[in-house]
Amino acid sequence: MTNTAFVPVITSLLENDLYKFTMWQALLHSHPAAHAEYEFTCRNEPKYPLSELADELNAQLDYLCNLRFSDEELDYLRDLRFIKPDFVDFLSLFHLQRKFITVTTEDKRLRVRAIGPMVHTMPFEIYVLQLVNELYFRRFDKQSCLKEGVKRLHQKIGLIKERVQQVATNRAHPFEFFDFGLRRRFSSEMQDLVVATLSSELPTHFKGTSNVHLARKYNLVPIGTHAHEWFGLFQAQETVRLRNFQKAALQAWVDEYRGDLGTALTDMVGMDAFLSDFDLYFAKLFDSLRHDSGDPVIWGEKALAHYAKLRIDAHTKRLVFSDGLNIEKSFELYDHFVDRTMTGFGIGTNLTNDTGVPALSIVMKLVKCNGQPVCKISDNPEKTSCSDPTFVAYLRQIFNKLD
Repeated sequence: MTNTAFVPVITSLLENDLYKFTMWQALLHSHPAAHAEYEFTCRNEPKYPLSELADELNAQLDYLCNLRFSDEELDYLRDLRFIKPDFVDFLSLFHLQRKFITVTTEDKRLRVRAIGPMVHTMPFEIYVLQLVNELYFRRFDKQSCLKEGVKRLHQKIGLIKERVQQVATNRAHPFEFFDFGLRRRFSSEMQDLVVATLSSELPTHFKGTSNVHLARKYNLVPIGTHAHEWFGLFQAQETVRLRNFQKAALQAWVDEYRGDLGTALTDMVGMDAFLSDFDLYFAKLFDSLRHDSGDPVIWGEKALAHYAKLRIDAHTKRLVFSDGLNIEKSFELYDHFVDRTMTGFGIGTNLTNDTGVPALSIVMKLVKCNGQPVCKISDNPEKTSCSDPTFVAYLRQIFNKLD
C-alpha cells in the first residue's frame, strides 16, 4: 500500500445501481435465507497487476463496512413508489459486514470473494467494482485523463445533437438514453461530471442514471430492475424445477412489484430459451425487454417476431439495449427499430470511462447459491460463466442449447 493519505472512494451507500436495491427488496421478501457466493473476475489484461491493489482495497472495504444509510437517504428511498416501508426499515439497521468478504492475491491476480447470506453479500458487487476501478485509475495522470474525458464527453454531446437532427426527427418514438456507467467508471468525479453535464445539456434525451446517489443528487429518474443474479437465485431453489427457473423468477418479480419495474432481462440462458418461457401472460405484464449479449439486431428482431406471434402491439413495448454501447451504435439500433417499437439505451463505459486509458473489463458474479452452482449461458460465448462444467452441460441439455 502506498504512503499517501487514505481517501475513501465511496462515501454513501446509495452509490449503488438501482437494481441492487430492487432485487434486494424482493430477495428479502421471498428468499431471506438464501446463501450466496460471489467472485470477482477481470476479463482483460490490465496495465499493471490488480494484485497490487489488495492492501488498498482491504482498507477501502474496512471503511465501506462502517458506513450507514443516512436519514435523508432513507427518506429518498421511501419516496420511491416501488420501495416498501419494511425494506427501508431494514436498511435503517443495515451495514455491510466485513466478515462476509475477503481479498487475496494469486499469481498476480486479485481475488475477491463474498460468501454469506445473500441479503448481506448481494450489495457488495457494485461497491467492489467501483472500488477496484477507482483505485486502479488513481495510478494514472488524473488531471489529464479527466481533461480528455471532458473533451470526449462534449464531442459525444455534439454528436447526439447532430444525430437527433439526422435520424430522430419525426420518428414514431424519441431517442432516449441513460447512464449505466457506475460499475466501469474512471472515478466518482468523472461519473458525477458526466451525469451533471448530460442532464443539463440534453434534458430531452437523457432520461436518468442507474446510480441511485446521483439520481438523488440531480433529481433524475433512477433506472434499473433486475440482473442475472435474480435468475440465478431461482436456479438453486429446491421448490423450483430447473427447467422452470426463468418462469419462477419472472413470477416472483411480478408478485413483488405488481406492474412496476417491468423490464425483463433475457440472456440468462439465451434469447431463444427466454422466449420459450416468455408467454402471453408475461409478455403482457412486462413493459420492456433488456438486451445484454449477442447480436442486438438479431435479438431485437426475435423480440418483435415474438410480440407479433402473440398479437401484441410492439409500439406499446420497449427494447432496452445495454451491451457495450457507444453513441453511434445506439443511433444505429434506434434507426433500425424505432418505427416499430420504443427503444432505450443504457450506455456505460463509453460515457464514464472514455479518457484515453483502456478501461478494465471486470465483473463480480454470483457463482453459487444455497451451495449449488449458478450458470449463465450467454449469447456471447465469452460471457458464459459457471464453475461447474457438468452443470453447464446439464443446463444446456434442459434448454436444448447445444451451440
